[in-house]
Amino acid sequence: MNTLLGTHSFDTAILNKGPGAKELQHQVQQATETLIHSLQQAERPYQGKSPEDVKKEIRELISFHGNHSFSDIVNDLHKTVLSNSLFVSHEKSIAHLHCPPVIPAVVGELIIGAMNQSLDSWDQSPAATFMDQEMIHWLTSQFGYDEGSDGVFTSGGTQSNYMSLLLARDNYCNKKWNHDVKRDGLPQQFNRMRILCSESAHFTVKKSAGQLGLGENAVISVRTDESHRMCTDHLRSLIEEMKMQGLFPFLIVGTCGTTDFGSIDPLEDLAAIATEEKMWLHVDAAFGGALILSDTYQWKLNGIEQADSITVDFHKQFYQPISCGAFLLKNGEHFNLMNHVADYLNPEEDDEEGILNLVAKSTQTTRRFDSLKLYLSLKTIGLDLFADMIDSTFELAIDVADYLREQEDFELLNTEPELNTVVFRYVRGEEKKLNPLNRKIQQELYHSYAAIAKTTIDEKQYLKFTMLNPRTTLPDVVEILNRIRVLGENWRKHV
Repeated sequence: MNTLLGTHSFDTAILNKGPGAKELQHQVQQATETLIHSLQQAERPYQGKSPEDVKKEIRELISFHGNHSFSDIVNDLHKTVLSNSLFVSHEKSIAHLHCPPVIPAVVGELIIGAMNQSLDSWDQSPAATFMDQEMIHWLTSQFGYDEGSDGVFTSGGTQSNYMSLLLARDNYCNKKWNHDVKRDGLPQQFNRMRILCSESAHFTVKKSAGQLGLGENAVISVRTDESHRMCTDHLRSLIEEMKMQGLFPFLIVGTCGTTDFGSIDPLEDLAAIATEEKMWLHVDAAFGGALILSDTYQWKLNGIEQADSITVDFHKQFYQPISCGAFLLKNGEHFNLMNHVADYLNPEEDDEEGILNLVAKSTQTTRRFDSLKLYLSLKTIGLDLFADMIDSTFELAIDVADYLREQEDFELLNTEPELNTVVFRYVRGEEKKLNPLNRKIQQELYHSYAAIAKTTIDEKQYLKFTMLNPRTTLPDVVEILNRIRVLGENWRKHV
């Protein structure tokens, strides 16, 4: 007979086909009702308390003496965690690359958690292994790769970009010096290896170079043009300069959707330069990769199929819950550069017998079945509606930019949005006071009406809309702008 745990037994604490299944149904229903109640009460994206008050309330929750009814715990969460959370699905939550999740993917999270499969060895995730692989095949074909390509689901852009630098580094060392980095460490010449990316590239390029032993100084920034795209003339001159100095430029990182402006580097030109110089081309399409589903704007990805590797995030414009991304590889054999055999997970005999163990393709060991979320979403919603959702956010950005262009009290920085971000600032007042004024507006707005972002460009404080929610409309954004006017005018009067 099971030992009782307070009012619970093992049978009701652990998921199983008997009492555990009924308890799961009961708790999911309670949690769902509470969540829906919280969503219905959310009149604005953030209606919570100050950071100090939230910290105090959360601290009081962290006590584990005895056990409590799930209903009471969920009610406590409603009062503390949910009521003090940012509701990213709200139409006026347009701050970061933080999407409202589609409902099939939210349900997918429940299934993933309940099954609790780990995609490192086939015997831990039999069907999940094959679904992961088939979803990767579908993705590589969407991005124009052929049958020799491969990929792996990742936690997001940081991990995917890290893997691109890892494989590009080891591939170069192998070809240039016949040196096995995995076995022998970095070669003597490692401090002359160089990576080139635009000055607007994501910070994880430098971060990964530091973690991989090349050092952040191995990353060389290429100037951008007026549209914040990498300047290919400067790229070519830098490569020539490096070769004359005895340096080894081995990797170009192109960006498809910069964080601030959504800018897309000239991918076809970068591919041509990478081919000429025999360099690895990685495209960080964490933000812009969703264009692959767009009927209207897919052409902006022309050239991405020539990249040696691609980062794509699904917890941005694919509307998936965090975390969900992928790393795609044009030549799947390059995964051999990082493969490590562990007898208890992926012994050589398994490979000889055709057993697929995905741990050979990942920097992670234990890994979630995240491909299920994407599968459920695409299958339920359909590619056509997905395309409409994505396109609507791009069109909204264009409409917002058109509106701002006509307003005397705002300055629009990216006059022609590439994706769905709009960067601007409130400009009524003295120039020397505009930076603190715009910062104050962003902070006040968060606690009173809407969630928008801020960023600094050329030492000037700007505001930013990142419109990932297809339910957000132009009137919603105009209301936010009108509120910014009110806040700006009030703040100016009291300074």
